[in-house]
Amino acid sequence: MDPRRVLEFYLLAGADESIGETPRNRYAEEGGERRSDRDSAPERAEHARPGSAPSPAHPTPRPIAARAPVPPGGGDETETETDAPVRTAVGLAAASSTLDELHRALESFEDCALKQTATNLVFGDGGPDARVVLIGEAPGADEDRQGVPFVGQSGQLLNRMLASIGLERTDVFISNTVFWRPPGNRNPTTAEIAACLPFVERIVELVDPELLIALGGAAAKSLLGIVESVGQLRRRWLSYSTPRLARPVPTKVTYHPAYLLRSPGQKRAAWHDMIEIKRKLAEL
Repeated sequence: MDPRRVLEFYLLAGADESIGETPRNRYAEEGGERRSDRDSAPERAEHARPGSAPSPAHPTPRPIAARAPVPPGGGDETETETDAPVRTAVGLAAASSTLDELHRALESFEDCALKQTATNLVFGDGGPDARVVLIGEAPGADEDRQGVPFVGQSGQLLNRMLASIGLERTDVFISNTVFWRPPGNRNPTTAEIAACLPFVERIVELVDPELLIALGGAAAKSLLGIVESVGQLRRRWLSYSTPRLARPVPTKVTYHPAYLLRSPGQKRAAWHDMIEIKRKLAEL
């Protein structure tokens, strides 16, 4: 077979980087558990994958980090594979009193499988006292190389969107639902999102923004636990809260910049969202 055709097949399949000298059977390493493939389009994550448990359809946030640990000798003694990483993440996040401490805590966190295949931790970017926090889905190839979120084409579009309403990168803080790039740009699994969510929640608590923006359906589901599409969610203001936030944060859901690059017809709707965000900031 023509080697060029083989390489083209790998690129179409999402294998766009070499991450090791020798092949590894990760199915065998993980005890034969299946890992869901990722469709790189953020908006396709709005629909639940077959076999996954649907998120609860209710409009109030239900942060994972707010769960109380089960006391010794009480409750269900059977701990699931997801529970242990979440408990560790909750403890590390709660012990961090600054973004720098939270960054260091994530560097020491070993309970997210994505860390094993990623090049760099992609924590966040922007001002620690930002008025606005934006949360996307997952780092891509450019972000993985540089260790900074939203630096590729979608990041450049996001910069222009922010500039259109008078905001610079230093005026906002940008992060994702997970902090390492999923292999082949697949969707983060439920377990990977759950392991990172306590750190995402702590970012919002430490920055204490005036507004929170969820970029895409995956971010909206992770933060708010709502199963509606972005097209429906973007039509209204929502509210985000955690036990450590002094007040609920007004939250806007809008299209992910990567989706807008593939669906330019939705840029008009995204522009209206940015105008609403500007008006809301002026009111606060």
